[in-house]
Amino acid sequence: MAYNREGTGDRDRGNRNKPRRTYHRRKVCKFCADSSLTIDYKDVKNIRYFITERGKITPSRISGNCAKHQRMLALAIKRARNIALLPYTTSIVN
Repeated sequence: MAYNREGTGDRDRGNRNKPRRTYHRRKVCKFCADSSLTIDYKDVKNIRYFITERGKITPSRISGNCAKHQRMLALAIKRARNIALLPYTTSIVN
């Protein structure tokens, strides 16, 4: 079996200088799109969508929130955790 010195192999023959184009749909902030939604620490049902099953706050690149609403959401989650409406973490037993 013959190997190429550059380590690229035969898989990209003819595609050396072509950049790959990937198109991603831009996520829209849920709170900017619907102005009737409000961020409130007492509204655990809506806040629970923005935390993982381990209890971490979902980043804005995953949730699609704008920076303003992500900051408001993080503050609401931290307040809800403080008064025990949301858990800090899940209890996992080894």
